[in-house]
Amino acid sequence: MKIDTGLGGASLSEIGTRARELEDLGYDGIQTAETSHDPFLPLVVAAEHTSRVQLGTAIAVAFARSPMTTANTAWDLNMFSGGRMSLGLGSQIQPHITKRFAMPWSHPAARMREFVAAMRAIWSSWQDGTKLDFRGDFYSHTLMTPFFNPGPNEFGEPKVYLAAVGEKMTEVAGQVCDGILIHGFTTERYVREVTMPAIDRGLAAAGRDRANFEVSGPLFVVTGTTEEELEAAKVGTRRQIAFYGSTPAYKGVLDLHGWGDLQGELNALSKQGKWAEMGDAIDDEMLNTFAVVAEPEGVGAELKRRYADVVDRLSFYAPYSAAPERWAAVLADLKAT
Repeated sequence: MKIDTGLGGASLSEIGTRARELEDLGYDGIQTAETSHDPFLPLVVAAEHTSRVQLGTAIAVAFARSPMTTANTAWDLNMFSGGRMSLGLGSQIQPHITKRFAMPWSHPAARMREFVAAMRAIWSSWQDGTKLDFRGDFYSHTLMTPFFNPGPNEFGEPKVYLAAVGEKMTEVAGQVCDGILIHGFTTERYVREVTMPAIDRGLAAAGRDRANFEVSGPLFVVTGTTEEELEAAKVGTRRQIAFYGSTPAYKGVLDLHGWGDLQGELNALSKQGKWAEMGDAIDDEMLNTFAVVAEPEGVGAELKRRYADVVDRLSFYAPYSAAPERWAAVLADLKAT
């Protein structure tokens, strides 16, 4: 099992040092997210200051971009990093695509399948000289002149991962991607009973092998070295679980456990801005189902017990303040168990 991590809010001027430290600690990958900053720019700095770790977006919003612009950025990053780039894509939800990015929204699973296929057609035109003639329902790319062709990449195409929760999008990941980024809002039962069967259906539809497909994702961890730290970790994680649980697109995870009615309650509270009350709605049973709750020395063994046979790589999802040294200890323990 490989362990990834984020850059912890480091600014561009700090990323080089931070990335080097994370590589030295033994992490296998460094990931960026498209939240309040661009997801690609930090990876340029991280690539320049590291030599081993995989570098990737987790995630970049696909529907905020075109296949051509995304293909170009990922192509350049894969070359600059020496083949260490992984392109993690996500759809986001409709309000963000239409209201924040002012981009079109329709049939997200079908559109995402086509988005990835279009990128691969573009990459093929650069790498192999294949005539670019991609014509789909959502995207059409039929022009590639020498002036705009970056030419072959000695490291080939970057790997493509897709963030997915629902079964349709998960099947798309199995059909056209190199791996899946399971959402932090998941449970061991959901991964085993919903995610993995959907991946298998996607792989089967494309005639692909599970051995060449990677399951990756952030997993909630609640830990602390004192009672005060542990309690703060529980509060932060409850609120994050509640935030995700308020989203209609993620209701299926709650439904599987018989908690579907809570989604409407959380959604109503979110519209009233009652974030603390939302967190209070997540009881101990739910917290322990969504998160590994343990002292630092017990985190590694519990993560492996739940996920070692289904997840190929993971990162610690900790929506609360925690000293980097704490994660170094958990990382060492996880690699040792």
